[in-house]
Amino acid sequence: MARILVVDDDPDFVEVVRLVLGAKGYQVEVAYNGETALEMMRENPPDLVILDVMMKGVLDGVYLAHTMDEELPKIPVIMVSSITSSPLSELFPTDEYIPIDAWISKPVQAEDLVRKVEELVGKPVS
Repeated sequence: MARILVVDDDPDFVEVVRLVLGAKGYQVEVAYNGETALEMMRENPPDLVILDVMMKGVLDGVYLAHTMDEELPKIPVIMVSSITSSPLSELFPTDEYIPIDAWISKPVQAEDLVRKVEELVGKPVS
């Protein structure tokens, strides 16, 4: 069973993702900040990370993605955010390489999320 780590400081978003992916047969774990997520990944790397851009700081997710890329074995990352439609959009580094595998804008549609997860880790085995 694929293990997915959701890293987001919004408990409502985390719960929705947990319910949607859990119903599809994925094992979902949660971290509400980058520091906790990094500790969890160092101890037991997940099969996939769903990572928010804006958490404690505006670009926490971007920094975490770079740290993961430098310190951990390759873990697929789906980055999610509403930053592109927020007043902070000019802070997002559009000219910088960000080591992610997919991008989904919030609000996330359940079908889009499931499709991206299946593309990166496959469908769960029943």
